Amino acid sequence: MTQSDQPVLVVLGGGPGLGLSVARRFAREGYLAVLTTDSDEGADDLAETLRGEGFAAEGSGIDLTDPDDVTRVVKAVGERHGRIDVLHFNPSAWREKNPLELTVPELLEDLTLGAGALLPALQAARPYFADGGRILVTGSVAADKPWHRAASLGVQKAAVRNLVTSVDAALKPDGIRAVAVQINGSLAKDGPFAPPLIADAMWAAVTRSAEEWTPHVAYDG
Repeated sequence: MTQSDQPVLVVLGGGPGLGLSVARRFAREGYLAVLTTDSDEGADDLAETLRGEGFAAEGSGIDLTDPDDVTRVVKAVGERHGRIDVLHFNPSAWREKNPLELTVPELLEDLTLGAGALLPALQAARPYFADGGRILVTGSVAADKPWHRAASLGVQKAAVRNLVTSVDAALKPDGIRAVAVQINGSLAKDGPFAPPLIADAMWAAVTRSAEEWTPHVAYDG
């Protein structure tokens, strides 16, 4: 393992919207962006988009419902580059079922992807974090104002926000911090909730000083 001079961002649950915009925002600051999706092909397509813009990027398929696969992928990034500087946890499961239709196995499956997968990712990344490392989580207004027809989403977002509080407290003594940026609106192609503007807010959230740090930041557009 050799230590790269270039900082490394890992995006879990990447996509052509917010995940790609966050990767691009960090790439503009000199980061190597590693984008993961549920297939190698999809991840490579996202990475190729950034490479076409002149940035350093890689793609990797990942099964976020399988802790062993999450561990494998994140560990491989750390071993390849000798470092992970920012871990961006972006996934959520959308299931349009209200509480009278949602089953316990379905809820737990969604919760595994939208919150639980953060645990193996964090544990695999930890040996490659140094002082100044950051965990960045995409939060949602659904944590406070869930839509009853997609009941599991609110549970995912409330759970992952709560988990970030514990992650931040556990890592703070080592100079590593975690933050959930809660997006209090719906993503849109244009306007204040367009992905590039949210990506700017996420960059600002992870670059705050220790004195300014809080584990939760609200983005109100």
